[in-house]
Amino acid sequence: MESAVCGRLALSPSHVFNPKPGDKLPLYKGPCVNPGVLTVISATGPGKGGGLLERPTIEKTTPGRESEFDLRKSRKMSPPYRVLLHNDNYNKREYVVQVLMKVIPGMTLDNAVNIMQEAHHNGLSVVIICAQADAEEHCMQLRSNGLLSSIEPASGGC
Repeated sequence: MESAVCGRLALSPSHVFNPKPGDKLPLYKGPCVNPGVLTVISATGPGKGGGLLERPTIEKTTPGRESEFDLRKSRKMSPPYRVLLHNDNYNKREYVVQVLMKVIPGMTLDNAVNIMQEAHHNGLSVVIICAQADAEEHCMQLRSNGLLSSIEPASGGC
């Protein structure tokens, strides 16, 4: 059984923690200098030894290292790019729709058909507008599936 307390606690072999079934055990009581840091104590039975338990190590980020949140924020703030689908005379329309639905997250059948039709009739269609890194990835995936695609900066925003 484990219980969380704040700070350090000295345990001796005579300290035994034996909760009974149905007991409600609070995880925290009283004032705490740093409530964000809890120490986990594993209670031992008699003769199991005791001692001083240390606080768990806390992972700290190093300066200059970007967190996942910072990366998502920078992608949202980066200028948008258009992924363009070009018409070709090699791929069947059904295949183009299947690839669009496979490569572009959240692409519906109706949207994929409309994009394919626009590219077929106008020679070019906008597939998605997104951050540059995502646009490059989508373009590469479309090309690896045999479709002609490119990217360009999207003027005017999303």
